[in-house]
Parts: sequence; C-alpha cells; structure tokens
Amino acid sequence: MTTVLEARGLRKVYQGGDGRPIEVLSGVDLDVAPGEFIAIVGESGSGKSTLLHLLGGLDRPTDGTVALNGQPYHTLPAVDLAALRNASVGFVFQFHHLLRDFTAVENVMIPMQIAGTGHQDARLRAESLLGGVGLAGRLHHRPSQLSGGEQQRVAVARALATQPAVVLADEPSGNLDRPTAERLHELLRTLAPEFQTALVVVTHNPALAARADRILVMRDGVLAPTTGLEMLP
Repeated sequence: MTTVLEARGLRKVYQGGDGRPIEVLSGVDLDVAPGEFIAIVGESGSGKSTLLHLLGGLDRPTDGTVALNGQPYHTLPAVDLAALRNASVGFVFQFHHLLRDFTAVENVMIPMQIAGTGHQDARLRAESLLGGVGLAGRLHHRPSQLSGGEQQRVAVARALATQPAVVLADEPSGNLDRPTAERLHELLRTLAPEFQTALVVVTHNPALAARADRILVMRDGVLAPTTGLEMLP
C-alpha cells in the first residue's frame, strides 16, 4: 500500500504543574494511504488533538518520526517545514479561524498566495473551490455575514486550496447544530475520493466517524482498531 503520511513511534511528554512528566502519546504508529479517510476517536484528553498537531508538523514529538510523501519532518529546518505544511497539509479546526476582514474568496486565496501562486490563478481556484462546497453565491461575504456552517465550508475550501496531500480536521463539526453538522459530514466524506486527498479526522461524533474508511481509537497513548463500543453516544 502506498503511504502518503507515516508516523512511527510517536511519543509526546509534557511537564506537569508539579514538575513530573506526563506522557500523552506512548508510541503511536500510523500509515495513511492517498485518498483514505481515517477517523480517530477516544475520550477527551486521550491525546487525539496532540497527535493531529504532530501529524501536521505544528508541534515536534518527544520521540518518533513523521514523514509526508517520504519527507521526514525532523530533517527540515523550521522555515522548510512551514513551507511543506502550507503546500501539502490542509487544516480544519472546530473553530474556522477565518480572517474576519477578508471575504470568503480572499480567505481561500491566502494559502495559495503564500505558496507563490499568482493572484488571478489563486482567485480562479478559490472561486471554483467555494462553488464546490456550495458557496458560489457567497464569495464576497465576510465571515460575520456567513452562518457557522458556511464559515466551516469556507474553511474546508481553504484547506483544499493548495491541493494538499492530506487534510487534518479536529472536531470540525463540534460547534455546529445537528442538521448543519450532517451537511458538513457529507461534504467531508466526498473529499478523499473527489480530490484524492487523504483525510484524518479527530471526532467525538459517531455519525462523522461512521463515514470513514477506517476508525481508530486512541487509548492509553496508542492507536488501535475500534471495537465499536467507543462510538456509542
């Protein structure tokens, strides 16, 4: 199986308030194939978000390695890792983190322009992506003029802007009502096959996890296949 994202032996240890070490991740291994949709579930505080940050190069592990398309993160200077992250990793968080003074289309253009894409090409792709997520009529609206679900769809379009190898999503529907969340879940389900972008989602929502190709549970600092019991409300 071809692997687009690979983690080996990931450990993350923090120092507690009493000075004692707190091991959040205890040796995580993960292989993600191109176009695969993986859902990671588990109790709050089990290390799911920490893992996502390591997979996206937002944080460094205490031990272990992460490689994207065969490129290990730990071999890269910070500036090169940032460039790889911008070009090849898309992020969707529980809160959309859109820039409030920019329109929807401008928010989606930003990652492409940082990567060096010309203004016109970036605008055309941003308009196409926003049309693809059902927002063709909202291109010039600022975040304050959009509903929560619309803002999150802009965030999804932005995550896809640079044609990333993988999109990492952390509780993407956690701040939405049920009908809006369901629409977002269906949109996320189509990402992997339509864009051939791998998708790794951390979620407590069983309806979203059920759409994944593979469900893994974080328990005792490691990942394991789920028994299904973890998905009970």
